[in-house]
Amino acid sequence: MSSAVIEAAAMGELITTLQQRGYRVVGPTRSENAIVLAELASADDLPRGWGVDTGPGHYRLRRRDDGALFGHSAGPQSWKQFLHPPRQQLWSSEGMTSEENPRYAFLGVRACDLSAIAILNGVLGAGSHPDQGFVGRLARIFVVAVNCTEPGDLCFCASMGTGPEVGPGYDLALTERIDGSQHSYLVDVGSDAGADVLAALPHRDATPDEIDSARGDVADAAGKMRRQMPTADLRELLIDSRESPQWDEVASRCLTCGNCTMVCPTCFCTTVEDTTDLTGQHAERWMQWASCFEFDFTFIHEGSIRQSGASRYRHWITHKLGTWHDQFGSSGCVGCGRCIAWCPTGIDITEEMHNLAARQSDAGDD
Repeated sequence: MSSAVIEAAAMGELITTLQQRGYRVVGPTRSENAIVLAELASADDLPRGWGVDTGPGHYRLRRRDDGALFGHSAGPQSWKQFLHPPRQQLWSSEGMTSEENPRYAFLGVRACDLSAIAILNGVLGAGSHPDQGFVGRLARIFVVAVNCTEPGDLCFCASMGTGPEVGPGYDLALTERIDGSQHSYLVDVGSDAGADVLAALPHRDATPDEIDSARGDVADAAGKMRRQMPTADLRELLIDSRESPQWDEVASRCLTCGNCTMVCPTCFCTTVEDTTDLTGQHAERWMQWASCFEFDFTFIHEGSIRQSGASRYRHWITHKLGTWHDQFGSSGCVGCGRCIAWCPTGIDITEEMHNLAARQSDAGDD
């Protein structure tokens, strides 16, 4: 389908149109000192004119000198929380109340996060025993993706092949365009549902120059990224580095707090907890997110298999970048940089992989 252009004022109409069609519109909004994902009442809730400064163990909001709505990189949350909730009731002794999954419209999905949704679907939805809750939620979403023209300091999606241009899976894709006082969005349609929503908005066909300029800005963003993964085969590098002394070096800095897994848009591990009241008359079973950094994550036969911080970090990064390929046919990392920003000690997954590659190269030279 041909690309279209909507003016900035049409963003409010887009949200209203989605709401009128029964969607709960969720998108980025400013909450105290972070950009978070929450239900939007109108376009006024979007973080107009706000950007972020990020670094290892660092995340701060900053004022921009324009009115961009999507001029910020990934915040601490991902869309995973709406598709694979952090806490779900599985069973109750009083019986389960069947609730229909909300119809969500996700507004502002970056390329890395769109890839993360596809990866989660490969894990939770596409196997021989799919998570029916996840499948049902995914089937009811409408996705308005956003191409990145201004990567954050921690972004490395280009080296993971997940951005900055959004891939398949969207209904509408926006590229924000600001030129002086002119503020508009190039719109690409990815589905019939998307075309139907666009038809309800004031829009016009994009000119070839507008399309080329927007595509060029997105392509240029790939070259502006300050981080990248080594060009080596990461799976093989991790296999060869199993006994590397680098793991102990990382462990000297890692708090095994699990922040990296909690903010990761693809980590999917859960645990199950049974609770009862004091009378013993009521019981519930809950599933909640878990982290492979937890000491009891591998608890079996009265002991934990991975007791050291070094072994737990090695397991996490080896699964994320290596054995995920064996299980699900892709990497489990989308290059969003969240794990770097929200690590209390600033451990950088790209730096650690470069350190492993350097150690392997040095060993080969000996």
